[in-house]
Amino acid sequence: MRAVRCENRVPEVVEIPEPTPTKNKPHDEVVVNVASAGICGSDLHLINYGIGATFGHEFAGTLSDGTPVAVQPIDPCGQCARCLDGDLQLCVRGPAMAFGVGRDGGMAEKVLCPTSSLSLLPSGVDVKNGSLVEPLAVAVHGFRRVQCRPDETVAVIGGGTIGQMAAVVAQQVGAPVQLSARHDAQRQAAERLGVALRTDEQFDVVVEAAGTSAALSEAVNLCRPGGRVLLLGSYWDGGIEFPGMAAAMREVNLIPSVMYGRVGPSRDFDVAASILAQRPDLPDAVITHRFPLDAAREAFAVASDRSAGAIKVVLEP
Repeated sequence: MRAVRCENRVPEVVEIPEPTPTKNKPHDEVVVNVASAGICGSDLHLINYGIGATFGHEFAGTLSDGTPVAVQPIDPCGQCARCLDGDLQLCVRGPAMAFGVGRDGGMAEKVLCPTSSLSLLPSGVDVKNGSLVEPLAVAVHGFRRVQCRPDETVAVIGGGTIGQMAAVVAQQVGAPVQLSARHDAQRQAAERLGVALRTDEQFDVVVEAAGTSAALSEAVNLCRPGGRVLLLGSYWDGGIEFPGMAAAMREVNLIPSVMYGRVGPSRDFDVAASILAQRPDLPDAVITHRFPLDAAREAFAVASDRSAGAIKVVLEP
């Protein structure tokens, strides 16, 4: 079957064997027929790391009986202290449990998944839009950590996919939200989602979704004294500059967040799938490009050029 892997630091479509469930595994596994796989900013960075696995941690598809599912792209042990507390994202398995990093991901015709990672797509959600559940779950988890209330104001710094998802989750909470974005397409997407563009004021909660020193400094300075900054951006470049004086003098609370977990029986991923069903306007607002799997190299090039209007680029095997 076809899959997207890194060949000499370039995304290439290659032929690999079809996956089959592994015998004697501690949990059940199923094969998912992939219908959509989003290209994340993390994928663009991972190219430089020479990852040997098939790319893709944002994906959805169907089971052999046609059931549409989104896939929570982690395979935690389920038995360490963090897993038992619901913090699946902090499992001792670390990066080895991540699809598209430690095991084959969803940029392929088929992918092998633990049954525990499946999230049923609600009625009305097109499986070709189901890959949005993953970035939406990132925002759901972050807002659970920051404990945002409806009576609080929210600002989002960064108009990429995660920033747009954060704004939508703030709306679901019932909190007034404004967004700051660099590119016209990002601002237009926010407006389509009913999100106001940012004005100069202070906010109770500021979401840093850009992953840069400048964005972190802006987030801290936009935060009211005693407020919270939610760190949803990924700091791939390292050496991030921290606005220590501003954060300390105003006692700003910095709350990092990564991936998704669960609170009791409620998984962030399932909550995200429910929100996607409630927001049929979301896919058209943020999915700007769709490519067949064979055009993966072109799709990655488009995804890396935000100034050309790309927000979410999706591969459809």
